[in-house]
Amino acid sequence: MVTPAAKREAVGHLRAVFGMGERQACRVIGADRTSMRYRSRREDDGPVREKLRELAHQRHRFGYRRLHVLLRRDGITINRKKTQRLYREEGLTVRRRRGRKRAVGARAPAPVASLPNQRWSLDFVHDQMATGRRFPGSQHRR
Repeated sequence: MVTPAAKREAVGHLRAVFGMGERQACRVIGADRTSMRYRSRREDDGPVREKLRELAHQRHRFGYRRLHVLLRRDGITINRKKTQRLYREEGLTVRRRRGRKRAVGARAPAPVASLPNQRWSLDFVHDQMATGRRFPGSQHRR
């Protein structure tokens, strides 16, 4: 048991099942007695979560930062870190793009030339005509 919520639950179990007092149950668990009566003051995030989910389904490629901006535009002012936490808790991660499909299988080896002029190759990285003009679409520039 690490979290205070888990310790609260364990103390409640000891009190209900074994009839222990709060002090004794806290001593057994090793919990602070003041944390047993703690009640969170955090307001309900339901409407914010709903709006965040709605925006995320409209804009599949948007991450939490851009959704945070959209929430602000809609009048919902919350901390960016809270937007990130809610985004993660709702499981709204952006889908990873798939990699480029590559050809499967071995390529056929190029035929070996046995005579001169049997095989010609063109190199269009940088080439020009006899007059000195460059080919249209030649990428390399001097």
